Amino acid sequence: MILKKPNFWQRKNFISFSLYPLTLLTSIINFLKKLSVKNHFKIKTICVGNLNVGGTGKTSLAIELYKLLSVKYKTVFIKKKYSNQKDEYNLLKSRGKIITEKSRINALKVAEKNFDLAILDDGLQQKNVEYDLKIVCINSYEGFGNNFLIPAGPLRENLYELQNYDIVFLNGFKKNKKLRDKIKKINSNLKIFDAVYEPINLKKHNLKSKFIFFCGIGNPHEFEITLKKFNFKIKEKFIFPDHYNMSDENINSLKNLANKKKLSIITTEKDFLRLTKKQRKNINFLKVKLKIKNINELKKSLNKIYEKN
Repeated sequence: MILKKPNFWQRKNFISFSLYPLTLLTSIINFLKKLSVKNHFKIKTICVGNLNVGGTGKTSLAIELYKLLSVKYKTVFIKKKYSNQKDEYNLLKSRGKIITEKSRINALKVAEKNFDLAILDDGLQQKNVEYDLKIVCINSYEGFGNNFLIPAGPLRENLYELQNYDIVFLNGFKKNKKLRDKIKKINSNLKIFDAVYEPINLKKHNLKSKFIFFCGIGNPHEFEITLKKFNFKIKEKFIFPDHYNMSDENINSLKNLANKKKLSIITTEKDFLRLTKKQRKNINFLKVKLKIKNINELKKSLNKIYEKN
């Protein structure tokens, strides 16, 4: 989905209320999905998804889970094939083995022949697959926005679907007690973990420089927060829709501005992977990982899936 999230998704106002009747269609579609017959697989499955549209850190979390679990189990990523999400596919591929198909069910059928465990990047809204562990990622700053379903708000499904999930990750630097309490009120049994974005190639960047950044990701605000937290001096920024493919004109315009104002250009790893080899010249990216708190407790929760029949 090529999308730049509208501001009204974060609050209830005239626009969101005027679109509210259209959320009935989203509710009907979600209801029909839940009537589908469940598919079961021999391979163990962990689905990392979200309730919100984009920008919650699910790909970053999938990578960290792969690091933890591939030491012990023969593990593979599964990513549904979308023509506009090659950036996420390439990012996962750079971190481990991956299977991508137009159908997650077909991908799981391939995976169960050669692997012990599949980590699915996205797929919680696919109700015809029985996952062994269901993890919801939420951005700690944005939370659930205005709590409305698409198109009036950012939610892909009702908040009360949290009753059917196992683990929640609050990703981001904001400590959001109100959000945590709200989640616990819906499902007191949910295990909640916190994680923050931590740069792993910080030494490659000259922090004495002044920067211009651009990105086309689900949550550009979190990227900006991360840059500032680690002392990048941001003078200009350009935000594009999620999964946006930069044209040569876009890139040349950014480079001309950077040269004129004597700024260094920085972007996200996902955005960098979408650039052509020619476009990448004089552009750097910030490589980050999710630093998970209470990681030993998480390991216990992950290993429990092998206790299931």
